[in-house]
Amino acid sequence: MAFTNEQIERYSRHIILKEVGAKGQKKLLNAKVLIIGAGGLGAPVAMYLAAAGVGTIGIADADEVDLSNLQRQIVHQTADVGKPKVQSAKETMEAMNPDVKVITYHEFISSENILDIIKDYDFIIDGTDNFPAKFLINDACVMAKKPFCHAGIIRFQGQLMTYVPGKGPCYRCVFKNPPPKDAVPTCKQAGVIGAMGGVIGSLQAMEAVKYILGVGDLLTGYLLTYDALKMQFRKIKLPADTHNCAVCGDHPTITELIDYEQAECDGTGL
Repeated sequence: MAFTNEQIERYSRHIILKEVGAKGQKKLLNAKVLIIGAGGLGAPVAMYLAAAGVGTIGIADADEVDLSNLQRQIVHQTADVGKPKVQSAKETMEAMNPDVKVITYHEFISSENILDIIKDYDFIIDGTDNFPAKFLINDACVMAKKPFCHAGIIRFQGQLMTYVPGKGPCYRCVFKNPPPKDAVPTCKQAGVIGAMGGVIGSLQAMEAVKYILGVGDLLTGYLLTYDALKMQFRKIKLPADTHNCAVCGDHPTITELIDYEQAECDGTGL
């Protein structure tokens, strides 16, 4: 595949990096990344992956753009209020970079459709706002042997981790089971500072890019937390023993996907 003159100019700042170069940019253009949730986290992820030239980007979300979303969901504009979020995101991404093919899924991700949706993608981004969705994404990715990056934001705090099959603990290794319903407030209840989505979502995009390029250290085996009020990052080493995990362990007890409940996708829910 030869670059056009326009592509050479567009990706010039990537191509001059020794960790990327022309070969790495071709990897990005040939890559497929799925973003689940076009909200506070998914919005910046979508924009940075599109700008980077990730060739195929899937985006899944069942919701429409609401005025209250615009304080943080930067892939959407005021004129998009009432549109399906996936349509709004697709229009923004394709306007930014015509090299990118955007595939939309205007539907809830469930135990019935997730395996079929994720099967063709190289890397999955969890941009959802609720624990049932996060556990479903984790379990499906473990079963399908798909790498993914989890993240959550609320108030002035955020966290993320990356799972790569065979290279560290999964989300369920760390958090075991979803908390009781209403035990943890949502962003709608507790609030979230708008720029938090940009901070954590950009880090998720970086994890996807590094995975595709095969460079640097991913957050496998670590949980990265961020406190914006203290301007403090913490990189927490996670337990390395995954043998007893209910889904990725030696003798898994969870062998079928479970739908706990559904909620809107915004990126909250630590």
